[in-house]
Amino acid sequence: MLGQSKISSFFKSQPMKRPLEDLQSCQSSPPSKAMKTDGSGLSPEQKAAIQEKKQAALAKLASKTAPCGMGQSWKKALEPEFSKDYFKKLMQFVESERNSHTIYPQESDVYSWTKHCLISEVKVVIIGQDPYHQPKQAHGLCFSVPAGVASPPSLVNIYKELQNDIQGFSIPKHGNLTGWAKQGVLLLNACLTVRASQANSHKDKGWEKFTDAVIKWINLHRANVVFLLWGSYAQKKGACIDKKRHGVLKSVHPSPLSAYRGFLGCKHFSKANEYLKNTKQTPINWSDLPAEAS
Repeated sequence: MLGQSKISSFFKSQPMKRPLEDLQSCQSSPPSKAMKTDGSGLSPEQKAAIQEKKQAALAKLASKTAPCGMGQSWKKALEPEFSKDYFKKLMQFVESERNSHTIYPQESDVYSWTKHCLISEVKVVIIGQDPYHQPKQAHGLCFSVPAGVASPPSLVNIYKELQNDIQGFSIPKHGNLTGWAKQGVLLLNACLTVRASQANSHKDKGWEKFTDAVIKWINLHRANVVFLLWGSYAQKKGACIDKKRHGVLKSVHPSPLSAYRGFLGCKHFSKANEYLKNTKQTPINWSDLPAEAS
């Protein structure tokens, strides 16, 4: 039996020894391109592809959450807001309100302030607080009403100041300020919707945070914009504005309750134009107010 085991072990296959030069060639061969990683297990090409897909997915998500009726340049600038929780909740709230109450302005006019000029063309910003809450008044521009609707008291005082401040200004027979918006005057309310006959009914629902983002974008990305801050509310909202980068004019609100305490006689319209001229910009033609702006 001992002899038989020796014979069988003799016929077992033995591992072949690789030549020394073969081993050396294997060790010196560079790793393939796909194997080059930064420790994450992914090649630079794979990481770039993943990042590209991520950006495309975020853009697609933003396009779904972006509100309808907003000007394209404004939508692009404000895109980061649309995917935030506060904005999603705000949109749900407004939709719920429209299903159970009369809400102003009509849905197609909520973002009308973005439709008349590019965000990069804004030269003057006027900040309001709440949309008008009576029928047919609000159309998305602060202090403005459609032609055929009587000018509200604050707008009447704005016209009075213009007549005293701007040579040749004639008070129009309507309150439509779209002609200003087309020249780069942003007429922005802090809240963009309101329940009929209930002033400030949509206060603290998220609109203020969104319009803060609008002001902050202009403050950071534009230069030499004139901000007209009328009243303590507008002045508080405009507290973030860089006064070294922009022009800021302050006054009391044009409401009949306060206009006589400093708004009438403030000459903000001529001062705004003076600032624009000094910064090599075209001044606003405050008289260009067609009743039915196209």
